[in-house]
Amino acid sequence: MSDTPMSKSRRDAVKMMLGTAVAIPVINLIGVGSVRAADAPANAVAADDPTAVALKYSADATKADRAGAARPGAAPADQHCANCQFMQADQGSGDWKGCSLFPGKLINVNGWCSSWTLKAG
Repeated sequence: MSDTPMSKSRRDAVKMMLGTAVAIPVINLIGVGSVRAADAPANAVAADDPTAVALKYSADATKADRAGAARPGAAPADQHCANCQFMQADQGSGDWKGCSLFPGKLINVNGWCSSWTLKAG
């Protein structure tokens, strides 16, 4: 009997174990990302949406450059979609509502864009 097939099989087994050990954390990271993305509804405004890019929309206002592009009406820290005149509270549910700037799509009420305008009254 030859040692070559046995050595090759052992090497293949070790490669398989190492590959699996590396793949598991990567798969878990992808899974966590999918769960976070699943929190947003299917018709939520995507970060790469052309209108969102042009308006510097961020679903998380704390990550947006509100100070650099702040609008009059409220302090930059107080500017978010929930108190913007363009938010349509009668559309969507929970933290995801409609916005007249993004027809047919939903924005996060905790988001912000450069068109933010304080809601009247």
